Amino acid sequence: MLLDIGFLDDATRPKPIRLEGLTEAQRAPGLHLKEVHDHLRGNMLTLGRLIERAAAGGQNAAALTAEAANLAMVANYRRFGVLCGEHCQIVNMHHSIEDAAIFPAIAAQGPGFKAIADRLRAEHVVVHQLLERLIDALGELADEPGAQKFAATLEIYRALERVLLSHLGYEEEAIGDALGAFDIF
Repeated sequence: MLLDIGFLDDATRPKPIRLEGLTEAQRAPGLHLKEVHDHLRGNMLTLGRLIERAAAGGQNAAALTAEAANLAMVANYRRFGVLCGEHCQIVNMHHSIEDAAIFPAIAAQGPGFKAIADRLRAEHVVVHQLLERLIDALGELADEPGAQKFAATLEIYRALERVLLSHLGYEEEAIGDALGAFDIF
């Protein structure tokens, strides 16, 4: 099912460039980036648990919907649509801002940072392919629930989880300090 997505080998990532002697103020933008990413990580955990429990058949759709409705993030996002759809929109918006504003500024800092920015953009492509695939799978699952649809949805979710969590960690390590050091963020 996922064989047509061009997954990237983490071992081929450009090595982060260490910046020494940064002040607390210069490290602050990288810490803020991590806070934003921690929110995305939390959403991924919540979504994964809900999908797994639905797939296991331990609870009916009404019970899962009620649990999801009680999440703080659902209350915050209720006007925008379903939980996963909103999470996907947040990831898309976050990556769009990075692609348009942050990565060009990082790339301008020299060839090493350009290689990092190019790699992060390439990883965004894979994340977005998986997000689109997950949205489609969830739509199919809602239209026609069943063990095969649950398994397919969970497979896509797990691939997205692996790729996104790895990407977020690499991005924090590779550009976190650079954001403040170069006054980008």
